[in-house]
Amino acid sequence: MDGWNRHNLIRVQHYHSPCGELLLGSLDGQLCLCDWAEGRHRERIDKRLRKLLRADFDESPSEVTQEAARQLDEYFERRRRIFDVPLRFAGTDFQKKVWSRLLDIPYGTVVSYGELARMLGMPNAIRAVANANSSNAISIFAPCHRVIGSDRSLTGYGGGLVAKKILLNLETDPASLHFLE
Repeated sequence: MDGWNRHNLIRVQHYHSPCGELLLGSLDGQLCLCDWAEGRHRERIDKRLRKLLRADFDESPSEVTQEAARQLDEYFERRRRIFDVPLRFAGTDFQKKVWSRLLDIPYGTVVSYGELARMLGMPNAIRAVANANSSNAISIFAPCHRVIGSDRSLTGYGGGLVAKKILLNLETDPASLHFLE
């Protein structure tokens, strides 16, 4: 138990999205996890949440994860553009600053990593911003999928580039619904 008594429980439930299986997790009435079940950063994110939140995972839905699932349903049905589930970021101060800034990227809009760095007032911190973005544990709600390469190409995404493309098309192209089948 790493030297402390873990009494907190991150309550987790699965959510089947049109672009992959997600894990939703909450702690103390806040969503702290919306991440890809098969994502390449899965273990690293779980380890960070356990450590920083001093918590273990419990596979049981909570009011917050159920509300998050309902809002995701609306999002994928194109009936929701803004989420209002309370979020709890677990990371360094810098990571939290990056993730909070993601919330300012409007639905249907993309920015480059360089643009995001400039939005943060740190134009030379492109790599650091990209690394923080890739460590986001609350995908879709903190829309890291809206960050792309400076050449406007799709670059890395925890759920894979196909999922990123589906999410971006969902937000911008009404004809893209065939990707969701």
